[in-house]
Amino acid sequence: MIKSSNLLAAAIAAFGITAGAAQAQQADIVDTAVGAGSFNTLVAAVQAAELVDALKGEGPFTVFAPTDEAFAALPAGTVDELLKPENREQLVSILTYHVVPAKVMSGDIAGKTATAKTLSGEELAIDATSGVTVNGAKVVTADIEASNGVIHVVDAVILPPAN
Repeated sequence: MIKSSNLLAAAIAAFGITAGAAQAQQADIVDTAVGAGSFNTLVAAVQAAELVDALKGEGPFTVFAPTDEAFAALPAGTVDELLKPENREQLVSILTYHVVPAKVMSGDIAGKTATAKTLSGEELAIDATSGVTVNGAKVVTADIEASNGVIHVVDAVILPPAN
């Protein structure tokens, strides 16, 4: 399903209107994830963790977004447990471990290895020397731009180190 705002952004870009005007039509990280249709579990988790407003903020953010299939690969019952109000703190920790408070495009790290500090305060290990992995999760789609950052789709839920 193509959203009318995406059509408008494409039309603006096609007619050569400035990049700033095109970007003004771009959806934020949350709305981009909702519109994609393959992040229903992630969106539900962001809502349960009360992180929607934060991820709609100015940013910039880089979100390593696990697909619904990535969440489904967790042990049975894990997602249901995490979505319970009494487990909100753990859910926030996991979700903020997927967010870097900077905009990092794939071209910025191509051919390199790096670490990136996340919103949770922990570091992610990024390896872009042969494809791209983040703590072992494979980036399957990169550089989905949003008005307040970028989304890179990953094939696994990245769990923070145990404290």
